Amino acid sequence: MIAMKNKMFKLAGVAITCAVISACSDDVSTPPLNSGTASAGSADFTTFVSIGDSLTAGYADGALYLLGQQNSFPIILSQQFSAVGGGSFEQPLLKHDLPATDGNLGGLLVGGTPGLIENRFVLNTETESPERLEGTPTDDVIGTGLNGTTFNNMGVPGAKSFHLLAPGYGNPGNLPLAANPYFIRFSTNPASAVLTVVDDAAIQAPSFYTLWIGNNDVLGYATSGGDDSDPITDTATFDGVYAGIVASMKVENPAVQGVLINIANVSNIPYFTTVPYNAVPLEQADADALNAAYAPYNAGLQAVVGVVPNFTQEEADARTITFAAGQNAVVILDEDLTDLTIANAALINMRQATANDLVVLPAASIIGTEAVPGDETTVWGVGVPLGDELVLIPSEIDDINTATAAFNATIKAAADADDNLVFFDFATHIQGLFESGFDYGTGSVTADFATGGAFSLDGVHPTGRGYAIVANCIVDAINDGFNANVYHVDPGDYPAVLLK
Repeated sequence: MIAMKNKMFKLAGVAITCAVISACSDDVSTPPLNSGTASAGSADFTTFVSIGDSLTAGYADGALYLLGQQNSFPIILSQQFSAVGGGSFEQPLLKHDLPATDGNLGGLLVGGTPGLIENRFVLNTETESPERLEGTPTDDVIGTGLNGTTFNNMGVPGAKSFHLLAPGYGNPGNLPLAANPYFIRFSTNPASAVLTVVDDAAIQAPSFYTLWIGNNDVLGYATSGGDDSDPITDTATFDGVYAGIVASMKVENPAVQGVLINIANVSNIPYFTTVPYNAVPLEQADADALNAAYAPYNAGLQAVVGVVPNFTQEEADARTITFAAGQNAVVILDEDLTDLTIANAALINMRQATANDLVVLPAASIIGTEAVPGDETTVWGVGVPLGDELVLIPSEIDDINTATAAFNATIKAAADADDNLVFFDFATHIQGLFESGFDYGTGSVTADFATGGAFSLDGVHPTGRGYAIVANCIVDAINDGFNANVYHVDPGDYPAVLLK
């Protein structure tokens, strides 16, 4: 096989600078962000609570850290609400009083154990690739001093829908399986065996709330390449849990108002769109050598057509591995293929990827490197197929899309059923961002990894600028649904990708 340098997704410095400083928009006209007198309309923002997962918490760059929290969409909303009757808004911040980290390292200790919650990503302009920020965490999720206080931002990174109603989800005694370290940080009563995330939100009797949950119900499965160890939440469970959350938020204040937010299709976020299926550049001589190396495998496929039950010529053609000069498809494992090892142990379930597959972002650091250092026949994606955890195949994508559509229908139906609730269609918004970018007046962003300005370096969560755009879109939903005139913010005032 051919040794190949891993040149995947190193980013041009000019593009990086543009994305970080100005979003490449010097020639974009700047219309006024707001007009008329600010008004809450029929909305009551006196006590605003935001419930959800990492997207609500302000998580970015693969971590929860102070700057991300300070640019979360709920805090941005609360600042705009303050001009129209909104009250104070408290978040469980990683404080400035940490001498080693200043709250921005991202890594956290869990019961004194480091490494379980990693440091955040930064973009190294020399290597032109993301890397984990160096430093040793000093802040532990247990004993933070935050417990006993209610917080308006109830975003819990890693939470799935049913976790919000899970008793003892903030109890450290339930680690590692039945508790969440991020909720342990700020639960009002971590010793409780019955307290839930929604309990801590609802007890505040909010006048207004946002609910953005369901992302992790599909995302865990998707980011693991369709690994069954983190299955998609079944629709019946999601439906029941979502109805329970909405009902719980009405207990202390039956007239509570709010915005329900749906979830994005994974095919529209950089974690799944950055690494192309044809990520292998080859010269003709290298392609010829690879074709010679794979000739016995391809001949073996043809030999068992019609011999192994249900193995057709069509499938044999789809599994035939060939290379040419230029960009070539990576070689992957596909568990949906017919098992041919019963006839020939060398005929493992591999094929080359197609445009219908999604290669996940971590594969960028693996493709082109040697699985066995010094052995050029073991180049990942060429001589050694990428594993299931690095690729979403069509059947897995279909499962994700089916679940996402069902969850989003449930979310919209809940909003439609209550005159006090409005719906924000984030899925459509993010699809538009993916397809054509987003012009916010003083600048623009795209969904391109690292350089687009909208997504942080984990490829899933927005940058501060992206969260500001989300906040503005929620404001639009509020203004339409409650006859309000809450002002927008200028996303250009918020940071994009952070450099090392």
